[in-house]
Amino acid sequence: MISSKFLRFIVGFASLIASFSVAADKPNVVFVITDDQGYGDLSIHGNPSLKTPNLDALAKDSVRLQDYHVAPTCSPSRSAILTGHWTDRTGVWHTINGRSMLRQNEVTLGQIFKDGGYATGMFGKWHLGDNYPFRPEDRGFTEVLRHGGGGVGQTPDFWDNAYFHDTYFHNKKPEKTEGFCTDVYFEYAKKFIETQVAADKPFLAYISTNAPHSPNHAPPEFAAPYLDDFSVAVANFFGMVANIDHNVGEMRQWLSEKGLAENTIFIFTTDNGTAGGRTVFDGGMRGAKGSEYDGGHRVPFFIHWPNGNMKGGRLVEEITGHVDVVPTLIDLCDVPAPKGVVFDGTSIRPLLDDKVDADWPDRILVTDSQRVKDPIKWRKSSVMTSQWRLVSDSVKGKPRHELYDIKADPKQAKNVIAENPEAAKRLKKFYNDWWSEIEPTFGSPARIILGNLAENPTRLTSHDWITEGSTPWNQAHIRGADNKPQNRGFWYLEVETSGDYEIELRRWPNEGSVAKVGISEEIPPGAKVPGGPSFRGRPGKSVPAKTAKLKMAGQTLEAAVPEGAASVKFSLKLEKGPAELEATFHGENGEITGAYYAYVKKL
Repeated sequence: MISSKFLRFIVGFASLIASFSVAADKPNVVFVITDDQGYGDLSIHGNPSLKTPNLDALAKDSVRLQDYHVAPTCSPSRSAILTGHWTDRTGVWHTINGRSMLRQNEVTLGQIFKDGGYATGMFGKWHLGDNYPFRPEDRGFTEVLRHGGGGVGQTPDFWDNAYFHDTYFHNKKPEKTEGFCTDVYFEYAKKFIETQVAADKPFLAYISTNAPHSPNHAPPEFAAPYLDDFSVAVANFFGMVANIDHNVGEMRQWLSEKGLAENTIFIFTTDNGTAGGRTVFDGGMRGAKGSEYDGGHRVPFFIHWPNGNMKGGRLVEEITGHVDVVPTLIDLCDVPAPKGVVFDGTSIRPLLDDKVDADWPDRILVTDSQRVKDPIKWRKSSVMTSQWRLVSDSVKGKPRHELYDIKADPKQAKNVIAENPEAAKRLKKFYNDWWSEIEPTFGSPARIILGNLAENPTRLTSHDWITEGSTPWNQAHIRGADNKPQNRGFWYLEVETSGDYEIELRRWPNEGSVAKVGISEEIPPGAKVPGGPSFRGRPGKSVPAKTAKLKMAGQTLEAAVPEGAASVKFSLKLEKGPAELEATFHGENGEITGAYYAYVKKL
């Protein structure tokens, strides 16, 4: 007679084997997203000069979303792609000014897939926060190689990075790499995938290139074919795209050789309209990066999965958007959806499946380009259906509306709002309801947390200053020391635990070649790199700094800046709760320079 204990063992063992079988059957995901590459920056879409044979081949064997929309700029697009929520709901409606940090309550694709049993890797551009709790390693990605800020050489990035042989943050720690940035991201992604294959674990590899974002640097062999016909900037923009094309081709070949291609969902897309290629080819659309017209936010989206029958170059004409990515991948990979989260998007699996005759609704999507400290109703917005585009802007507090029949007028040349009042009325109502729902969240800024062991000290940069104007968001700005009043600001912070803190104020970061450079000292230009001018190519000028001043939590502290000092340190007690920090250097004649870097350490 078989004992009940033995039976329970058999049942449990069978269940374990079944779970392994299910895990083995789970599709892997390789998600490639590029930066500032528009719909027209592909030869398959008609570009007469740029050659992208590998991306063309992927497109021809994929399901292609023909009317897919993101935000007109990078951080907002990424916030929606990784959460399934409208960008403005996530708190990410800008690329700087503390408005590019993904609110802590948002659940990312990385966290969802990690909780669903996947290994999760992120390689390249994050641009949703450089501090705890906003970094990818805080949001579900267990293997991370990333640069800082929104691009290589921006203020939060490791000092003097310039696309070649840079130092990136590998699982929180700076790590020197060799080669061109895009090549490095794909190389590290392959290492991650090999590790997961050896562990028999399904994987999500999110490869997010900063190319072809400016400044325009490409490996010379990729830019060379375009230098005779175009400016250095355009030739290197095209060269970066050609290098991406090369890496996509190599990755797909590598996956095939490893026996992974058939059961890997391979996605290629971009984050907004073109920033460098519009003068050559506009993709048949009006507008470019930052625009509320289609050229600012309609981008390519190719999805290839042989085991899921997503192949053959089929076209999906229905309108889709960034908010659909997370619910769709949850559906395709059969991972549990996060509890209590209601997505703004929907799974488009019925549109991807050629065996399903999808009765798809005439849905409405919204995108906008805020790029201001606080959102403004109707600002640079587009309310969209498969047929209509209600394009609006706020001019001196009053909305300006235009309506386009995108089927008849893809270039958005003829405003037909007067002839179609009912269509305009429907789209305005949707937007008004949408705004009313998300507007209450605008007053809840994302705050960088101090005093948590996950990041101590906390490295603050002027990229995240709260200001009414622009911020010094790249290292050329730091070198140039622009002292305009609007280029000074404060940080939104949250003190997690009360106690004694040390705050170190710096003009230059505590890293690389400038770690010991004095606050007032000049520095020479950095080494040249292929392509156009680099951020590090600007000389670092002297600034007057006799006194350092700090304002935080009702305290104002001042200290003299010793001759040649690289930093000034303050000690103060901080109580648990929200706080703001403003830090400046002052010259003898009233000159004020923001402390571009501040290191806050709980003692």
